[in-house]
Amino acid sequence: MSTRKRRRTPPPDWNLPILTDWGLKPQQQRLLVIIASVAGVLIAAVTLTTVIAALGSDARSGTQQAAGLSVEGLPPEKFEGWASPKVFAPIAERAKDAQPITAKELFASKTLTGEHKVTLKLGQKIVDTDCAAALWGEQLVAQVGEAGCSQAARAAYTSADGRYLAQFTLLNLNDAKVAGGLVESLKSLYRGGWVRPLTPFPADAYTEGGAYALGHYVALVWLSRADGAEPSPKDDFANLALTVRAAEKPLFKRVVALTGTS
Repeated sequence: MSTRKRRRTPPPDWNLPILTDWGLKPQQQRLLVIIASVAGVLIAAVTLTTVIAALGSDARSGTQQAAGLSVEGLPPEKFEGWASPKVFAPIAERAKDAQPITAKELFASKTLTGEHKVTLKLGQKIVDTDCAAALWGEQLVAQVGEAGCSQAARAAYTSADGRYLAQFTLLNLNDAKVAGGLVESLKSLYRGGWVRPLTPFPADAYTEGGAYALGHYVALVWLSRADGAEPSPKDDFANLALTVRAAEKPLFKRVVALTGTS
């Protein structure tokens, strides 16, 4: 039985006109084509890697922006939360305190004065009916939504000497139970969600935050030195927090209006 011999594929013709005109021999032409092919693959790989890296960077940036993770929107380094005092029991339910809060009501005072000559000057203020507009962080936004948040009031303050920045935020929730639950959750949740600043804090600033349940409301306080530095022994952030919390006074007036007692 006869077998056919497999015919070899003839080698490619490396007599390329343009290369021949340059005086290159077939073997030189073959070597040049191989080098050019390898270089083309390497260039394409480098280009692809660069494009992928750029897309990844854009994607991370977009995710951070969606979550509010900008220089101005990072969470505070230090945080504390407090349960609602008994004095706010009369406004434990929004059904009994149905009148919406207003910027005029909360932020009527253009200055807030505390101890040790601390004076805060009111800057930008806003009341959002979409609470998600005032917050960042998927879990925080979801929990606030489930708590029936109907308003988020924010005001920015600067100390008279220009040394400090502060922001006061008030969330209008369904009742004291969900308000207390939010404050308790924020003791760990704040790392992945916090309030959006009305005016930017310095880049890489050291900031402190606090959450206070006040009946069916939750107040969020955010503090920083204007230069972004960590506080020194001369910086009394506790007094600064008490000073900005003077914005809560209208809530006491609501308690008085409901109970008739001071």
